[in-house]
Amino acid sequence: MSSFLDPTHLIDTFGLIGVMVILFAECGLLIGFFLPGDSLLFTAGLLIADGLIAPLWVALLLFPVAAIVGNLVGWYIGRRVGPSVFDKPDSRFFRASHVQKAHEFFERNGAKAIVLARFVPIVRTFITVMAGVAGMGFRRFATYSAIGGLLWTTVVTMLGYWLGGVAVVREHVELFILGVVALSLLPAVIEVLRSRRDRPVAG
Repeated sequence: MSSFLDPTHLIDTFGLIGVMVILFAECGLLIGFFLPGDSLLFTAGLLIADGLIAPLWVALLLFPVAAIVGNLVGWYIGRRVGPSVFDKPDSRFFRASHVQKAHEFFERNGAKAIVLARFVPIVRTFITVMAGVAGMGFRRFATYSAIGGLLWTTVVTMLGYWLGGVAVVREHVELFILGVVALSLLPAVIEVLRSRRDRPVAG
């Protein structure tokens, strides 16, 4: 992990505001897909347990706000910019059918997808924009985005906060951060395996 993306370095350098800006960017701006949201929240919880950054209640209030606002901005970007890209005549990279398929996906799985995507790196960035592109209703999107944002930021921050007093965690922080990232990928892996299992076998 480069020093620039190291969670402890980011928090030491930019503080609470920096954490909020990074959460906002990762959850709403396409360029933020590489940012370390899970490990950042986990590390923030560890440091809050040490009495650093901010009181726990402040973090649990502000982190979800940053994540949710980021999602709403991402939806708006997809709503405004997406159709101008995907509605063009079929090309090598873009097809009109992609938007229709995305629309059908969100009609079937929209609520579950938005909530679960919060816990999957990269996916949480792009699914937000795709929800806007596919025309998912704002009220429905905002409701489940708020649920997912609150669950994600609270669960991962509290994991860091609760585990901060465990010696083995303090001595192997990087390994536990990698574990958090691996766990966050688990829903996507389960969904892929389930879709393959349910896929009809070609005759």
